[in-house]
Amino acid sequence: MDIHHLRVFVSVFKNRSFSRASEQLNLTQPTVSDHIRSIEQEFDCRLFDRLGRSILPTKEAEALYLHAVDIIQRTDAVREVLGQFRAEPSGEVMIGASTIPGTYLLPTIMAKFRKKYPSIAFQIDIGDSQTVVERLLDHDLLVGIVGTRLNNSQLQYEPFYDDELIVVAAQDLALKQTVSLSDFLGMPVIMREEGSGTRREIERILEAKGHSIDDLKVSGIFGTTDAVKQAVLAGLGVAVLSRVAVRGELNAGVLQEIRISGLKMRRQFFLVTHQKRTLPSAYAAFVRHLLQGAKK
Repeated sequence: MDIHHLRVFVSVFKNRSFSRASEQLNLTQPTVSDHIRSIEQEFDCRLFDRLGRSILPTKEAEALYLHAVDIIQRTDAVREVLGQFRAEPSGEVMIGASTIPGTYLLPTIMAKFRKKYPSIAFQIDIGDSQTVVERLLDHDLLVGIVGTRLNNSQLQYEPFYDDELIVVAAQDLALKQTVSLSDFLGMPVIMREEGSGTRREIERILEAKGHSIDDLKVSGIFGTTDAVKQAVLAGLGVAVLSRVAVRGELNAGVLQEIRISGLKMRRQFFLVTHQKRTLPSAYAAFVRHLLQGAKK
């Protein structure tokens, strides 16, 4: 058994799936199965019970998981210590990001960063802001990028990008370019799911104006920004989205911006880290790059 076997085992254990582990590790499913089988043969035990398309870890797997995670962390720590003798940071940086920064901001930021540190690779896991924060608290992530601040004394938030939320509609809808808030409340509105940073910011903005999200005429709820945009283009309703997420559609003339008189919807994107976690050198270099860019 080697460290790679343990990494495969941990991925299967956490995902409760051979197929999802193979996608996460960029391995074929038979290769993943071979790694698990090697461990089972070495320790003469069964690690997972196959129940149709689902799997359940055995008691042996539960016991092995804690030791495997510890061994992997210690191995990574050794590599980190030895890597400090190199002229530049190296390794993989895993970032949990909410939809907007993960899709529309991080690719450009990473491309500029890798020109300076070509030995660092990235893995970006995109989810809603709440999920990213929960993974940080569970120590499953070291760095997160989110679109709303979820108060927790264990986390540290650093603003790095100013964003604007705007109302958008399909270009072929005959709507006024500027409407009142009461007019907006009467429109069919397409929303993101609960846990989304965009949705939380809309709730906060409405509360500041004496309203709640229940005052909206919700015509649909979708789990991704792209799905919301497609629903808007189909004429299902209007939506409040990040300007950076719809910049291309506005420039192409397929979406139009609807302004709400007397209302500016501003927010920030935050870099989030755990107060008690020390960042490896590759992560620390990326954090410096991100925050230095925010100050320019």
